[in-house]
Amino acid sequence: MIYLSHFSFPEAERETDFIFHLKRTCYDTIYPFQVLSKKGLRMLDFEPVTILYGGNGSGKTTALNVIAEKLGLRRDTPYNRSNFFEDYTRICDFELQEDIPRVSRIITSDDVFDFALNLRILNEGIDRKREDLFTEYLENKYAHFQMKSLEDYEKLKKVTEARRRTQSRYVRGSLMDNVREHSNGESAFLYFSEKIQEQGLYLLDEPENSLSPLRQQELLRFLEDSARFFGCQFIISTHSPFLLSMRGARIYDLDEEPADVKRWTQLSGVRVYFDFFKRHEGEFE
Repeated sequence: MIYLSHFSFPEAERETDFIFHLKRTCYDTIYPFQVLSKKGLRMLDFEPVTILYGGNGSGKTTALNVIAEKLGLRRDTPYNRSNFFEDYTRICDFELQEDIPRVSRIITSDDVFDFALNLRILNEGIDRKREDLFTEYLENKYAHFQMKSLEDYEKLKKVTEARRRTQSRYVRGSLMDNVREHSNGESAFLYFSEKIQEQGLYLLDEPENSLSPLRQQELLRFLEDSARFFGCQFIISTHSPFLLSMRGARIYDLDEEPADVKRWTQLSGVRVYFDFFKRHEGEFE
């Protein structure tokens, strides 16, 4: 499925005109101006899966943030947007093939990290509460208590409950269970599987972060199936060889100037892995 068919960024000349007409002359940054234009990146044509490849500073994350901002996509974590982001996105343009579904969103590595951290914090809070309830149980079970007024009714219920139940049943009855513990990779994959729904446009910024090679291959299959069978479109920034191998993906190499479309086996980062394992091929026998 293709929802977003084209997205165009401002030409260098148009950026220059905007900067020239600024009333002030001294700025710490005019980001995102002059980032993508330096790469000669004028327009992106999208397939059901489109990948932006490049090293740090290549502009792939900037491109995703600009697209997400222009389309008004949902996101969980705030990002570092400059004062000129709105000005920049105003002079960008796009073309839709289908209306963008409401479930569409951008997912960043910060989103995944915060999700895993929140699970850990939630469990730590539950553990602390559980310790408090253990203490409360013992105090109530062996309390010398006599009800003197209706104000003591809640205390009476706790004492009665403590004497009627075992310690473990008393605590379980007063507290939710721990959220199942996950490794970072398991939490990351859980986040993707929860947020990516059928028939949506999803921008994924380096989704391989926190994922082992095995989990990256699992994510690869999940994304391929979502695009092929469940009406999803993906625009992904990555340098993971596993995700770059996605079937039918259009790959833009942002390390090239101007940015160019390549096969995944032509990318310099992939060739580094290939040459390394080729040199050590005999050690695997």
